[in-house]
Amino acid sequence: MHFKTIIEPFRIKTVEPIQHTTRAYREEALKRAGYNLFLLKADDVLIDLLTDSGTGAMSSEQWAGMMRGDESYAGAKSFYRFESAVQEITGFKHVIPTHQGRAAERILFGSTLKPGNMVLNNTHFDTTRANVEYRKGTAVDIPISEAHHPELIHPFKGNMDLAALERHLQKNHDDIPLVMITVTNNSGGGQPVSMANIRAASKLCHKYGVPFFLDACRFAENAWFIKTREEGYAAKTPLEIAQEMFSYADGCTMSAKKDGLANIGGFLALNNDEWASRAKTMLVITEGFPTYGGLAGYDLEAIAVGLHEVLNEDYLHYRTRSVAYLGDILTENGVPIMQPPGGHAVYLDAKAMLPHIPQLEYPAWALSLALYLEGGVRSVEIGTVMFGLHPDGSETPAAMELVRLAFPRRVYTQSHVDYLAEVILYVHSLRENIRGLKIVEQPPALRHFTAILAPLS
Repeated sequence: MHFKTIIEPFRIKTVEPIQHTTRAYREEALKRAGYNLFLLKADDVLIDLLTDSGTGAMSSEQWAGMMRGDESYAGAKSFYRFESAVQEITGFKHVIPTHQGRAAERILFGSTLKPGNMVLNNTHFDTTRANVEYRKGTAVDIPISEAHHPELIHPFKGNMDLAALERHLQKNHDDIPLVMITVTNNSGGGQPVSMANIRAASKLCHKYGVPFFLDACRFAENAWFIKTREEGYAAKTPLEIAQEMFSYADGCTMSAKKDGLANIGGFLALNNDEWASRAKTMLVITEGFPTYGGLAGYDLEAIAVGLHEVLNEDYLHYRTRSVAYLGDILTENGVPIMQPPGGHAVYLDAKAMLPHIPQLEYPAWALSLALYLEGGVRSVEIGTVMFGLHPDGSETPAAMELVRLAFPRRVYTQSHVDYLAEVILYVHSLRENIRGLKIVEQPPALRHFTAILAPLS
C-alpha cells in the first residue's frame, strides 16, 4: 500500500535547544548586527536557514567513523578511505582534499587562470565568482533564458545556454582555461541541470580543447532530479547517475559541507597530471600536506561516509519533498517564489513581492530582515547586495532579487517548516510596509558577509 505521508528517514538521538526571543529583542539584535544577518549571534536565531553548508546533522555512522580518524601527518589511513569514496563516485584520478569548497576554487583558479582569462558557468556562486575575479579573470554567467523568470516552470532551469557557450568558445577559446557547470545551480534558485545539458556542454568544450568542470556541491540532489525528471533515468540509482555526470567532466570542485553531509571539508578532483601537480604545490603552501589538505583525519572519515549516505534514495526523496512542501504552501497562498522549488532551498522572489523597493535599495535584503524581525528566521539574500558590486567599484542591479531559505540537512522537522510557512505568510501580508536600506560600510569583495547597512526612513 502506498502512503502519502513522507517521514524523515532517521530517528532523532540527540537534540539541541533553540531559543525563542521577542520581536523587541530581535529589533535590537538587528541594530547591533548592522542590519546584516551574517553578523547576528546564532543564539539569537530561532530557525536558521542562512545556509545548508556545514550546518547539517551527521549520522551515527559518521560519528562512528570519526572515532577511527587517523591523524598521521602524511599517508593517514583516513585519507585513503576518503580518496576511495571520492574516486568511486567521480572516477577522477587525483583527489586533493581542502578545508572547504572555496579553497578548492582558489587552488583551481590560482593554478590555471591568468589575468584577462574568462570562466564560463551556468551561474557562478559568490565565492566562485570572487575567486575568478581575484585572479583578474572575468566570470561570465550563461544560464538558459528561462532561468531569469522565477515564475516559469521548467524541469531543468539550471541548464547552461549551449548556443551562448559555443559563441564564447568560438570567439575566445584561447582565453578560456576552463568551463564550469554548477549542480545544482545555487545562484539560479537551486535549479538542477539535465544530463543532456551536461553531456552537450562537455562535448562543446572538448571540441574546442577547453577543460570542462563541475561545481559538484549538490551533485546528489542534481542526480535525484535527473532520476525523477529526465527521460531514461528512472530505473538508474543516484550513484549511477552521479557517475555518469562526472564521466563527462575533466574535474570538479566540491564543498563537502553540502552533499558530503559533513560540517567542514571539500576537495578538488581532476585527471590532468600537470594541473594536479600545480594544485598540490599550492595546497602544501596554504592548506596542508596532500593527504590531509587542512582537514583532521576524523573530518576525512566523516566525508567518506557522508558521500555514500547522501546518495540514499529515501534520504533524497525526503530532502527534496521537504523543500517542495514549503514551496507548495507558499504558492497556494500567493507568495512569489522561484519555480519549481529547488533541491536544497526555497527562494522567495523579492522583486515580485516588493515592487515598491528599487533594486539599489536592496529589496531581497529588506525581506530577509523582515523574516528575522517578525519570526526569528535567518535566511540569505541572493540579489544586488551579493552580486551588484563589481571589481571596479561600480554597482548595478542583480538579475534577480531572491531570498534563499536553505534547509540544513537532517536538522528540522515538519513542525519547523509549518512554523516557517506561517512566518513567511505573515510577512507577505505586511509587505507594503517593508522599506529598503542603504549600505554604510562595505569591503571591496564579498560584501554581503560583513557589510553594515541602515534602514531608509
